[in-house]
Amino acid sequence: MPATASSGSPENPPWGVLSALVTWFLSTAAVALVPVLCVQPYVAYRFKNGPAPTQEVLLADKTFVFLFVLGWVPAHLLTLVLIWAVATRLGKYSLKEVLGLSWSPDFRLGKSVGIAISLFVMAWLIAAFSGAKKTDLDQILDSSRAAALTLAFIAVATAPLIEEMIYRGLLYSALQRVIGRWFTVIVVASMFAGLHVYQYRQNIGAILSISLLSFVLTYIRARTGRLLPCFVIHLVFNGVQSLIIVLEPYLRAISEHWRPQPTTGLFIHLLRILG
Repeated sequence: MPATASSGSPENPPWGVLSALVTWFLSTAAVALVPVLCVQPYVAYRFKNGPAPTQEVLLADKTFVFLFVLGWVPAHLLTLVLIWAVATRLGKYSLKEVLGLSWSPDFRLGKSVGIAISLFVMAWLIAAFSGAKKTDLDQILDSSRAAALTLAFIAVATAPLIEEMIYRGLLYSALQRVIGRWFTVIVVASMFAGLHVYQYRQNIGAILSISLLSFVLTYIRARTGRLLPCFVIHLVFNGVQSLIIVLEPYLRAISEHWRPQPTTGLFIHLLRILG
């Protein structure tokens, strides 16, 4: 049956809670396992004549870190195919219609961009007042320029779309029919933030920032009944961080030029931990 505009809706999706949870689990597994599979040939070749490398040795290997980060790309692409299969029932429904990839009459591009910028400023202030301890993400950014740029690309090209389709798309749409809108906001926002807690475990400011972002995105999904505003907010939020990663060598050069102003270096580090 061809996809039609009337086949399903974000509030009455053609999938249930079980399908949404299974998709969420498989997407999480893909992000965890696919990068590991991608680096196995390199590890086998690099350490074939020596003892098995420790985690510290691997994290110090720039090529290993780069290949691991690059492995998130096929993981996200596999997840995208899975989302399409579940959401559209293998093409029987319109992905745009069932996920709500359209604007709400009172919530369009300008408001979405404004909220994204406001959230970024708030996240920066939270990080500034709570400290700027390094996270696992900082290790990736410090490993090599190639790893940092690849991470910046993923943060814009695939991560916002995949995460919004999973959390505010499949999970929210299915759960709100069973437990109601506002309880679903709490559950989905907590699931999204909780998945990032380990990644940012060294930095309470980063955890608070991602929790704020998660709650606002899920609230907007409930308020508008649309996924597109959430995606654009997430995209712009990540986009600012990615731009800073790309420009960091130049920002650091400016920081060195204007010494002894110590706040510039702190500013760069605070921006980096928000990634």
